[in-house]
Amino acid sequence: QVQLVESGGGLVQPGGSLRLSCTASGSISNIIAMGWYRQAPGKQRELVASISNIGTTNYADSVKGRFTISRDNAKNTVYLQMVSLKPEDTAVYYCNVRTIERFEISDYWGQGTQVTVSS
Repeated sequence: QVQLVESGGGLVQPGGSLRLSCTASGSISNIIAMGWYRQAPGKQRELVASISNIGTTNYADSVKGRFTISRDNAKNTVYLQMVSLKPEDTAVYYCNVRTIERFEISDYWGQGTQVTVSS
């Protein structure tokens, strides 16, 4: 089992910046990837960015060049630095951790943190 604690959401004006953090605890030795998803009202949850154990990153086209995902393995923490925020970035952001154990993959989710981009 993996427990996730998120922080860093809030209200920001268009063009502003925020940094989200997510710290994992529990069975962290089995983690193979960490990432962020988001869900806007009336829409499906979508991948924002992910980072593997070897540092390979993947971004949604809509955030490329504006968002940066990084991780601190010593702190078991993944970050999402968001700049040039747009109103369409407004959503609940969820931290995701993927683990593998005995060839079985599991996904764990944080509680979600609200990001609102509005003037």
